[in-house]
Amino acid sequence: MPTSGTLAYDVFVADPIPQNVTEPVPNGDRRMFSPLSVTLVHGERDAVLVDPPLTTAQAEAVGDWVAASGKNLTHIFATHGHGDHWFTAGLMAERFGATVVASEGTIKEMHRNAAIRPQFWDKLFPGQIPDAPVTAVPVPGDRLTLEGHELHIVEVGHSDTDGTSVLHVPDLGLVVAGDVIYNGVHQYLAESADGGRDAWRKAVTVVEDLRPRHIVTGHKNKALDDDAARAIAETRAYLDAADELLARHDDPLGFFHAMLERFPDRLNPGALWGGAVALYKEKAPTPGPSAGRR
Repeated sequence: MPTSGTLAYDVFVADPIPQNVTEPVPNGDRRMFSPLSVTLVHGERDAVLVDPPLTTAQAEAVGDWVAASGKNLTHIFATHGHGDHWFTAGLMAERFGATVVASEGTIKEMHRNAAIRPQFWDKLFPGQIPDAPVTAVPVPGDRLTLEGHELHIVEVGHSDTDGTSVLHVPDLGLVVAGDVIYNGVHQYLAESADGGRDAWRKAVTVVEDLRPRHIVTGHKNKALDDDAARAIAETRAYLDAADELLARHDDPLGFFHAMLERFPDRLNPGALWGGAVALYKEKAPTPGPSAGRR
């Protein structure tokens, strides 16, 4: 719990939960959802929560953790629109009387995730996700104030999805980075085709230019620390390896096993496999008039 005067932060890591998918990952693992990091930035009295979790059960555990802190929760901030970072924001806001906030780009992506929820999220986690209308509002000037300390909302563009932002807490040397940076967990590559990985690298550079000492990532191995330089370097290395190995392998299985060999200690190979399948669908040639002539 690094501190600066009366300002500090704590992290709750929700353990991986099983998906409603019977087919295992090619390495034999059960299909799981990656661990989720929830961050509480707090002063003596008040606090801001970043990236509330996915399921009702997770929200109850996080809510009890916040209540045990004794802090008055004023705002709930979502870094991006993937549902695992905001679907329980309404539950948390109602419990604590907090306001849900996000960047305009993130709010747009929240609406997209809400629209695909029946076909995607609810199939993976039937009956586990609460009602989740989009209630987030933008923050004037992209600034929150926590007991006299400024918290900056920084839009970074595309990372593992569009409309991503991070929360910069200068007085702590902290960036709560959502999915711009990963920490010991396989990165979600499914939305990284068509220049997406280059855009992601630019987002990483925006975070690096904030010169943080600590980075809390949206998905982290809770056995690892929040060292900023290491997490940034490892996120870049993963994207570079994806480029290299996508060019070298003709099918998702070959790419998957090559990435596992390169990154054997990262958690949740299922996230890698899902990304591999999506990327090779994008790579597949579109049938044209001469298709089938060879």
